[in-house]
Amino acid sequence: MVKQKVMIKNPTGLHLRPAGILCKEALKYKSSVKFQFMNSTANAKSVLSVLGACVKSGDEITFICEGPDEEQALRDMVALVESGLGE
Repeated sequence: MVKQKVMIKNPTGLHLRPAGILCKEALKYKSSVKFQFMNSTANAKSVLSVLGACVKSGDEITFICEGPDEEQALRDMVALVESGLGE
């Protein structure tokens, strides 16, 4: 299991379009890809779970990846968020 914190930089937070981009990336991996925000854990492979976390711009989330390709999954998920999720 690997973890890393990252700050949401895009101005609108994780609304539908960036949540979809995040999920599309997470689905590429065999590993489980989740993130913690405040007191909850969201499944990054589920758009509804990501939207339900209500993550806003400037919030910090912690990605947690576990499985055969966890290192690559974590690197790519953090890079995607740091790039602004297409916004």
